[in-house]
Amino acid sequence: MARVLLLAGDFVETLEVFVPFQVMTMAGCEVLAVCPGKKSGETVATAVHDFEGFQTYTEKRGHNFALTADFARVDVEKCNGLYIPGGRAPEYLRTNPKVLALVKHFFDKKKPVGMICHGVQLLTAAGVCKGRSMTCYPACAAELLACGGTWVENNATFSNAHVDKNLVSGPAWPAHSNLLREFLALLDVRL
Repeated sequence: MARVLLLAGDFVETLEVFVPFQVMTMAGCEVLAVCPGKKSGETVATAVHDFEGFQTYTEKRGHNFALTADFARVDVEKCNGLYIPGGRAPEYLRTNPKVLALVKHFFDKKKPVGMICHGVQLLTAAGVCKGRSMTCYPACAAELLACGGTWVENNATFSNAHVDKNLVSGPAWPAHSNLLREFLALLDVRL
């Protein structure tokens, strides 16, 4: 059974946390959903992002998402992969040195990492983007480029995923099918 660490925080994007959690659980993975400063059974608030014809996405309050493990007690050595959903959570999670060390661990050990949307903000802050290619939400591409990464443009429906060695990335929740299929393949999990 693959053990996946899912890094969440308040105002993580609703679909970008619920769908991967449910798909990976359905596929037989043990998903340790954590948030710094919170314990198993506590919740994080989520945000619903939608594309409604404006120059950027809109945001509404989503459902609460229940955590399944304590951030302070997670042993990353026993985790096979890391999954980073987007939303506004990465913006503040990247200010936590323990979160950045955790992200760096998965890259140093070449373990599978799945990342979507604004999750790239954790990768840029952890210093793991140089020489890597990935996709993300277009508004975050400037950060990726400034950190030495290569941005892979998104298709018109934001459903594309990109694989670069141990990293699978996607631009937003419409990419779940492609992103999760590739991430589970890196974990050697078969449906």
